[in-house]
Amino acid sequence: MLEAAEAALRDAENEIDAKLWAFHDWPRLSFTMFYFPASPMLGDIDNIVKLTMDALVPRVYTDDAIVDRVLVQRFNVRDAAAFVAPSEVLLSAMAVEDPVLYICVDEVSAVGVSL
Repeated sequence: MLEAAEAALRDAENEIDAKLWAFHDWPRLSFTMFYFPASPMLGDIDNIVKLTMDALVPRVYTDDAIVDRVLVQRFNVRDAAAFVAPSEVLLSAMAVEDPVLYICVDEVSAVGVSL
């Protein structure tokens, strides 16, 4: 039963024209990922990055090669004070008890970088 559902999902995904996705025409992307585990995380955070970026192809963009910048951070304590001006979406993600991965995808030119 589960295999049939997975096969149907794959067939439906293959029928979708990749040009319909939101970031098809964007030349370069930036990712911000904040991970809020339910308990202290023992594994490597870089595994979350690769898994997430691969999972978004072709649902959000057609090729993860267009991603130029990735910022990822794990927060073992859900403290809104750690953020200067958290969005409503981020605040709602932080309020959930289960593990949460907050993702913001943006154009590289729209993201300022100060080192």
